[in-house]
Amino acid sequence: MANFVLKTFTTLSDLCPNMANLKIIGIVIWKTDVKGFPDRKNIGSERYTFSFIVRDSPTHFVNATSWGNEDYIRSLSDSFRVGECVIIENPLIQRKEFEREEKFGPATPSDCKLLLSENHSTVKVCSSYEVDTKLLSLIHLPVKESRDYYSLGDIVANGQSLDGRIINVLAAVRSVGEPKFFTTSDRRKGQRCEVKLYDEMQSSFAMICWDNEAILLAQSWIPRETVIFASDVRISFDKFRNCMTATVISKTIITTNPDIPEGNILLNFIRENKETNPLDDEVESYLKESINLNTIVDVYTVEQLKVKALKNAGKADPFYGILYAYISTLNIDDETTKVVRNRCSGCGYFVNEASITCTTCNKDSSEFKSVFASFDMLIDLTDHTGTLHSCSLTGSVAEETLGCTVNEFLAMTDEQKTARKWQFLLERSKIYLKFFLSHKARGGLRISVLSCKLADPVEASRNLSGQGNI
Repeated sequence: MANFVLKTFTTLSDLCPNMANLKIIGIVIWKTDVKGFPDRKNIGSERYTFSFIVRDSPTHFVNATSWGNEDYIRSLSDSFRVGECVIIENPLIQRKEFEREEKFGPATPSDCKLLLSENHSTVKVCSSYEVDTKLLSLIHLPVKESRDYYSLGDIVANGQSLDGRIINVLAAVRSVGEPKFFTTSDRRKGQRCEVKLYDEMQSSFAMICWDNEAILLAQSWIPRETVIFASDVRISFDKFRNCMTATVISKTIITTNPDIPEGNILLNFIRENKETNPLDDEVESYLKESINLNTIVDVYTVEQLKVKALKNAGKADPFYGILYAYISTLNIDDETTKVVRNRCSGCGYFVNEASITCTTCNKDSSEFKSVFASFDMLIDLTDHTGTLHSCSLTGSVAEETLGCTVNEFLAMTDEQKTARKWQFLLERSKIYLKFFLSHKARGGLRISVLSCKLADPVEASRNLSGQGNI
């Protein structure tokens, strides 16, 4: 950028409250979704807002927020993306309320913030001659100290002691799931996307994105070629999968392919190991996304599901359905059938039962206390039209279905296990199912149970004929 152009802009380091007639140039390193709130001054109407963070040097970045009517706010938000350089004219400069604003939003080094109004402020994407390459390079610089992060191995080793903590994470992208759209019980629309991360120590670790802006960014990541530095993500223990997960929250800022030594080392690692150790379908099933069951509405009979499965043969995308059926095979009281197996909490694979060693992570899992017992069984489901054989019932779904934990089950006598089994063999259940490709499954299609609970008799009788889209 020419020197005479630089002189026309105010740098973020020079900002002071109540400065006027400013022109600021910087690169957008993060954005929030557009949100609406009831307008207290105009009962019955809503005000809309969104925020973004603009940066003009390695040490200076600031939060900018705009309020206004829905059309203006959505139009402004849609006019630029993360990674683009923008020019902001005539923002209002205010002193930041650190305690309140950094509790819910990203931390910034500036004690000021920018407020943008429809009548006085403008934001436009820079033309090519206005963009300095030094600005563009800032998109690859994390907002936190480059060594201030947890590896995925650190997170798993610390386990539940990190539950609820907000930390920084450096990891590579293994896969990016398709966005899942849903409507809540109060009719609010939402979305969800699950990203699988990995590094030198862990082969798979879930990170959940709920905001559309975070999901848009994630969709640009190339699996096994992208490294991310995620600052201020929340770490939680997922009871559904019995493992630790990360969640992108309102404080999070994600840097793609961070230009730091630690990021470059990890990038070289994933390039050198790009074709090795891919997750098989069994573990992908175990590490599956926690599907919002409210989004599954199609009801089928067994016969209809078999027809749909044939039509979907060869398709990569899974399909879901609801089945009202009996569990016709449930061998939980058969000593020759393995019902409980040990898994590695790091990668999800079954460990070697003799050595208690995870061959995938190449660790002695008992030393790291990363082995845990998990239900793993195959059941048959039967209705008046036929039987689905070898449906997978695992993990916490199996615990919820049987009404007991693994440890409680292992403490049962054979008579108690048999009595528990017959509670289900005699009753019709409402079962949520996922069908997906698997080279290991019979017919190339794996059936996974997402939920199985005793059905309401009236509801079941209304749905015996099925109604799903075949």
